[in-house]
Amino acid sequence: MQEAFFNPNAPPAAILTLLLEISMVVGLTFGAWMARRRQYRLHALCQSLIVLLNLVVIAIEMLPSIQTTVRPKIPERLGHSYYGLATAHAVLGSVAEVAALYVILAAGTKILPERWRLANFKSRMRSLLAVWWLVLLFGVATYLRWYVPLR
Repeated sequence: MQEAFFNPNAPPAAILTLLLEISMVVGLTFGAWMARRRQYRLHALCQSLIVLLNLVVIAIEMLPSIQTTVRPKIPERLGHSYYGLATAHAVLGSVAEVAALYVILAAGTKILPERWRLANFKSRMRSLLAVWWLVLLFGVATYLRWYVPLR
């Protein structure tokens, strides 16, 4: 199973990115658990660090891959799973990252004007965590489609 999932022909950066993304979503889930235990400082630190780390991974690995591999083929090949999954992952992942950055600013700082800050953010954070899990599923599907041969 391990060899089938982590194809030795896949670029090491793709495998590392996949492992990082899985770890980050698990970390965000752990951070949510910390909030339920009323460990809000640790929760905020955990979530913020992971969201910022994800921004770095997006900038270094994902954005260049999308720009060179997928973007030139859109919209004409959007119906092909190779491009469609990657595009869905990129769009939904971008929404999740921007929303997470907004939550960090709106719930954890006083940078934004008061009317833009979040008052009741528990349900929004839970929804956002669900979106992150969905993005991870699209990311895994993209990895499988790109690097794991069908048998």
